Amino acid sequence: MTSNLLKSIIEKIQTNLNGRGILACSGGTDSSVLAVASKMAAGNNITAFFVDTGLIREGEKKRVKEFFEKFEINYKIIDSSDLFLGNLKGVTDPELKRKLIGDTFIKVFEKEAINLNAEYLLQGTIAPDWIESGGKNRDVIKSHHNVGGLPEHMHLKLIEPMRDLYKDDVRELSAELGLDVSQQPFPGPGLAVRIIGEITKERVEVLKKVTSLVEEAIENGIKSGNRPWQYFAVLLPVKTTGVHGDKRSYGDTVAIRAIDSTDAMTGTFHRFDWDFLEELSTKITNEVSTVNRVVLDITDKPPATIEWE
Repeated sequence: MTSNLLKSIIEKIQTNLNGRGILACSGGTDSSVLAVASKMAAGNNITAFFVDTGLIREGEKKRVKEFFEKFEINYKIIDSSDLFLGNLKGVTDPELKRKLIGDTFIKVFEKEAINLNAEYLLQGTIAPDWIESGGKNRDVIKSHHNVGGLPEHMHLKLIEPMRDLYKDDVRELSAELGLDVSQQPFPGPGLAVRIIGEITKERVEVLKKVTSLVEEAIENGIKSGNRPWQYFAVLLPVKTTGVHGDKRSYGDTVAIRAIDSTDAMTGTFHRFDWDFLEELSTKITNEVSTVNRVVLDITDKPPATIEWE
């Protein structure tokens, strides 16, 4: 039986869509739920787009492709990594990063929309996105790329049928639709908000490797019921002195961030077993030669946000 929540999303899509649309799918829980609901609402009148920004995790493109095919979603995968990394060159301010990423996404989508004769853009925006972006006269905590990062003038009509939902609502929908409920959130701007300072291909590659090690260690070493709600690594703009193979090194510093939450509005840092952390730190510094220091973020939300930028 279809829940009232899912029926509402489907009705919103059918009411607002009058023609063809494209759907921005990052592979995260929010946009994945919307992709499946949109298939139910409008079939192949909507094409889901996954954009490789050059800031995605290892294996992400393959995983999203398998998801699209499993649910028989009409899709297209685009490699725009050179465009995104080029637009971010030299940029260090987190707000500017998010806005540039949002603007670049729209330019990519508008170009593709012309080829498909599509007039609508569907996004999996949920309440925390616009709340943190300063919606309804609130302070801007951080501009989400799909809200504060949108350009003032768009050629596409925006449809956001999940705009009033929170993360716990999305989790319920995810379970109802048969999606992987253990999948953790992943930010639309990708690794850009986990690289503090300038984004370069070299720094992205370092963070990709560390991210894979962190995710692998937690998913293989901690039972699903005890895992953090969200867990990742952050690459800091800090070099420190260390020792690699009895030789002096001056390498990268990464932070481990793990949060327990239900709605993304508040959260507490996850209490890891110390032996687990020791093994993870050793694995990172052994397998990623540029990293010689691993630190742990033990800050709740608030005062910190979940992502560092």
